Amino acid sequence: MSRKNDLEGRQANLLKLVQVLSFLVVFAAGVILGLLTSTHMNAHFTSRYAAPLFSYNYVSAAPPSQADDLCAEIVETVRAETEKKCVKVDCISMETFLHPQNLSHRMTDDEIMWRASMVPRKAEFPFKRVPKVAFMFLTRGPLPMLPLWEMFFEGQDKNLYSIYIHSHGYDLKVSKESAFYGRHIPSQIVQWGSVKLVDAERRLLANALLDQLNERFVLLSESCIPVYNFPIIYEYLTSSAHSFVESYDDPTRYGRGRYSRSMLPYISLHQWRKGSQWFEIKRELATHIIADTLYYDLFRRYCKPACYPDEHYIPTYLHMFHGSQNANRTVTWVDWSLGGPHPATFRKDDINEDFIRAIRDNGTSCSYNSENITICNLFARKFAASTLEPLLNLTTTVLEF
Repeated sequence: MSRKNDLEGRQANLLKLVQVLSFLVVFAAGVILGLLTSTHMNAHFTSRYAAPLFSYNYVSAAPPSQADDLCAEIVETVRAETEKKCVKVDCISMETFLHPQNLSHRMTDDEIMWRASMVPRKAEFPFKRVPKVAFMFLTRGPLPMLPLWEMFFEGQDKNLYSIYIHSHGYDLKVSKESAFYGRHIPSQIVQWGSVKLVDAERRLLANALLDQLNERFVLLSESCIPVYNFPIIYEYLTSSAHSFVESYDDPTRYGRGRYSRSMLPYISLHQWRKGSQWFEIKRELATHIIADTLYYDLFRRYCKPACYPDEHYIPTYLHMFHGSQNANRTVTWVDWSLGGPHPATFRKDDINEDFIRAIRDNGTSCSYNSENITICNLFARKFAASTLEPLLNLTTTVLEF
């Protein structure tokens, strides 16, 4: 009985062995068939597509020396074709150093402030330097006045101006022919009334300073418009010996009342100043502002609502160190006649030729290069989107674009 059981056990084991061997044979056959099929398909597609592209016949069993030569020829062909399609850019040429065309970069704020604060020690320029005006738009989203600004820049010499847009989370959709195409800088979230607004201003200045030809820097909002044409504004700014930053002593709680004694001993109450954030400054002062760490940090730490850094940091800093270079006034007109924390906003029905002329000549005079003149305002705000159409109708008359 035991012998019969042993025989049946051996037969069962033998049967399992045969099944395993059969599986392995089928598996091996499948692998071999797959390899043969893959080789055939590679040869088919190589001969069909690669050969016409490079004009080579591939031989899988070529001797090592021939294979090396073949690879070298392929690499050289690809390199030559690539060079035909790619435009070489010399990253350290004088042209790219003077005014970089691509505004995209991955620099942090600290890195770009450091990079932009570099100033040549050699006074003479090794090229003919024509100063440019940098128009810096600090916006919360779209530019409703975009068509008006495009008309303002249309036909003007592109070597006389540059445009920079700070708008976090919003990309301006314009054609490649637009002066605003590709002019966004790397932006961050802006909280109005906080130090992040000053961060955005300094970020705009730093990016604009990378262009060595930018000499004047004007900060604009999405609700700003020009009240003169480009030639007049360009000549006015580039011929001025001073920057235009409003900076004054406000003895009320809205001025001195925002001062913090924690800023001592670096900033005292008698040095504290207030002014409009919509400034226009020359290159030297822009460099000082973005290179500053000490005073900026004081405002970041101690000027918090109801203290607003955008109304105090630059006016105070320039008053303390560069007051003689500042005209102590802004060139952006606003209407505060209604009172309250915000200036008046103008609508469609407000716009006509007399309104623009009244902004230009409002019965006041101002100092310009030590002379009294009546042209004091080059820009104006705040204009609602509904004003675009009537403003466009004035471009060929009073605005003279």
